[in-house]
Amino acid sequence: MYDIVGKRNWYFAFSALITIPGLIFILIGGLKPSVDFTGGTVWQVRFADRPSAAEVRTALVALDHPEAEIRTLEDGFLEIRTEPIGLLPPQTPLPSVSFAPSASAEASPTGSPTPTPAASARTTPSPTPSPTPAASESASSPAASPSPGGVPTPQNTEFDDLKTALEEQFGQAETPSVTTVGPLIGAELIRSSVILIAVGELFILGYLWIRFGFRFGTAAIVALLHDVIVVVGIFAMLGFFFGVEFDALFVTALLTIIGFSVHDTIVVFDRIRENRIRHAGEPFGAIVNHSILQTIGRSINTSLTVVVTLAALLLLGPVTIRTFTLALLIGVISGTYSSIFNASQLLVAWYEWDAQRKARAGLAKPVRPLSR
Repeated sequence: MYDIVGKRNWYFAFSALITIPGLIFILIGGLKPSVDFTGGTVWQVRFADRPSAAEVRTALVALDHPEAEIRTLEDGFLEIRTEPIGLLPPQTPLPSVSFAPSASAEASPTGSPTPTPAASARTTPSPTPSPTPAASESASSPAASPSPGGVPTPQNTEFDDLKTALEEQFGQAETPSVTTVGPLIGAELIRSSVILIAVGELFILGYLWIRFGFRFGTAAIVALLHDVIVVVGIFAMLGFFFGVEFDALFVTALLTIIGFSVHDTIVVFDRIRENRIRHAGEPFGAIVNHSILQTIGRSINTSLTVVVTLAALLLLGPVTIRTFTLALLIGVISGTYSSIFNASQLLVAWYEWDAQRKARAGLAKPVRPLSR
């Protein structure tokens, strides 16, 4: 029988190898939050003259946007990020929906909704008007200026003025997407994300303590933290070296990873609990080893089906969910590893340490003389 438990120090060393660098990059500020969290305006544009990013940045500085950040994309497109720029005319009332005071406007060339904060107002092209918040916003705005191959943008807005000024220098602009998020919405999203993850961890911890006991629950939570650190750490490294940003969907991915990881861990823990009855009298490490060997095939096969699907989605799916898909892919792999090689091994280490402590306490305990 293969001894998985006996090599647990190697598994702990490997976990340290992949988590410590991630923690370092998190601490040095490698994480790059998207406009969903920071607030601002992000728009993709391609000018007829195909200027460089440096030329466009120089023009934006001259137009009172020294904070502008520009990134070169494929097919000659540029991604421009600035402070929030108004997409609505000054006298345009907000759509009659329960939005937060600081609304955001988003334009999407496909007209399909994309996951954005709840307080976002959207401007989407539609061949026929419909009684929706987006349509009411467009109807209450002045005539929109068409953009070849892109979305129409309302005239007499701060964004339209900026776009017109750039077009005078670099030719006709094609704008496939524009997103504006206010700073209040970004701050609220950060606070909500932290609360969601913390509450999720606490509920899982409480359930596992009730179902399996304190040690099992604590070991599972440590494994969950391992998975979260791995995912966030890898994104911190990607952000530091390649400028990869994480958006609101990243939080959804983390919550999904937590659920998937604890599901796999519960399967192993259930088998350990059953085998403690079937193999009563055997060392706890041997019982855990039996349980892992009995469930490892199921865990790997289940995870492989998810990994193959996510890999196909990452390679062939739309760019808008690529961050979400990558986070899920990393989390599923890490969750499968931590359930087998971290949570169960922590239990064995804890039980053995406790047995040694009790043995030392028994040897050190003074023997009282028999009473006469």
